[in-house]
Amino acid sequence: MLETTPDLPEIASALLPGVRLDDAFVAADGNIHHVLLIPGVAAVRVSKRPLGAASMPRRVEVLRQLASAGLPFQVPEPLTPVTTFGDRAAVAVSWVDGAGLPEGAGDPAQVAEVLEAVRSVPLDDSLLAVLDDRAQGPSWSAVVAEEIIPRLPARWQSEGRRRLDAVLALEPVPDALVHGDLSGANVHWSADGKLLGILDWDMAMPGDPAIDAAQMAWHGWDNVRRAVPAATYHRARTWDALFGIGHLVATMNGRPMTSPDGFISAIVPWLEANAG
Repeated sequence: MLETTPDLPEIASALLPGVRLDDAFVAADGNIHHVLLIPGVAAVRVSKRPLGAASMPRRVEVLRQLASAGLPFQVPEPLTPVTTFGDRAAVAVSWVDGAGLPEGAGDPAQVAEVLEAVRSVPLDDSLLAVLDDRAQGPSWSAVVAEEIIPRLPARWQSEGRRRLDAVLALEPVPDALVHGDLSGANVHWSADGKLLGILDWDMAMPGDPAIDAAQMAWHGWDNVRRAVPAATYHRARTWDALFGIGHLVATMNGRPMTSPDGFISAIVPWLEANAG
């Protein structure tokens, strides 16, 4: 029996009439979407909040462009138009075989392959038009300096400013395609270790490729160190040291900080756990 948010099967059936849902199941909880997985067929993505609904057409266009770019891996390709259901938006995207590696698994060659494959995607004008939202909101550093650091517990405020200054002191590098959530279940491998596909491009943006290198610490920092040049490794560690790169990307690409107190409640345990 399918256990899910009550209307997910109805939305899936409306998008994909005639497709059986006997084996469908809900993906692990995501921040932006509910995702109903129909093995071998599709994934149905349904926005949770108005912001996710409003951004879905642009996110889907990113997928469409990446899917047609001749990349050395699969991306979920839109199978249906973006369709509204009340105040939510939904789309069905193609199934990508394979599975993510467990935390700490993998080797430097696999980490390097993924990072090179993403970094090498050309940032042409048509992709930037749907990817680059930096002009739509404040810079990430302004969000951190003005909305986050002042809300930190007093014992973390000066350290937070020091870590922010360390990131801002990094030498500028040319923008590359940054996936923004490049770890775990979002990178699919075959049983014999071949890269098959990369999922969930909702956080994709132009930026420093070392951001994705930091995300790949899912496979262990030693694997990252052996997979990238020393300068990239230093940049990745500096980005990550601020609040954890998985948290920090939420401040980037013009994204509004809709719940700074919620953000603080997520990063303070990370800071405490990684102190010293």
